[in-house]
Amino acid sequence: MRFIGVLPCLVLAGLILLSRSGYAQEVKKIQDNSFLLEEAYNQEDGVVQHIQVFQYLKKSKDWQYAFTQEWPVPKQAHQFSYTIPAAHLHDNDTTGIGDILLNYRYQAIMQDRVALSPRFSLILPTGDYKKGLGTDTVGYQVNLPLSVELSDKMVTHWNIGGTFTPRAKDSAAEKANLRGFNYGVSLIYLASENFNLMLETAGTSTETAGINGLSTTESTFFINPGVRFAVNFNSGLQVVPGFSIPIGIGPSEGEYGGLLYLSFEHPLF
Repeated sequence: MRFIGVLPCLVLAGLILLSRSGYAQEVKKIQDNSFLLEEAYNQEDGVVQHIQVFQYLKKSKDWQYAFTQEWPVPKQAHQFSYTIPAAHLHDNDTTGIGDILLNYRYQAIMQDRVALSPRFSLILPTGDYKKGLGTDTVGYQVNLPLSVELSDKMVTHWNIGGTFTPRAKDSAAEKANLRGFNYGVSLIYLASENFNLMLETAGTSTETAGINGLSTTESTFFINPGVRFAVNFNSGLQVVPGFSIPIGIGPSEGEYGGLLYLSFEHPLF
């Protein structure tokens, strides 16, 4: 279990050392394109973003896809977004849409090098609980993203959040009140204006419905090294592709896979 804490710390420390070598020149930052975590930067005034994430895990042979669209409403202080997930569960040989999220974020802090943007989400019962893709009830989620610029070439993101789903159903229609917990931290190194090296660590602890209303808890923990880069157009369109390699450690030891990311960000008018 010591490996869980030692490896991320060593890699994160290495990235910090890299950032110490000459960062006086101002660099244009790619801010809002993390993979497993949320940054604390709401969408700028008049700008909309479309985000796609696909992840495949080799051991379980499961894949997950999510499409998210983010809007300022009407300015950066308030943001609305929705997330439509889809998944393939190898054990159940099931593929389909999961429970859709409606998200509101408030830009509580956006000054100097610190940003804070709490999120509240409604989880709609759009997934088929009989196939293991949903809960057949409305759920609630909160997340607290904090972003801190350590230097002109290094930024860190911190997340902590929770989920509550009352009377959630499992595939056998057993009901239970379910709670979940998520946490994570990342470091982003700006190798150049449009190219970033990334290191994320993210974990979850999630209850699942069981027999006679009892619940069981499943945990995950991944370290996720990756890269992303931006392609900017004169029209204001910014395209950001990226990829990473999720590696399971601790409760997820032995699991690994690949993650592909693609976002489009452009002015509304």
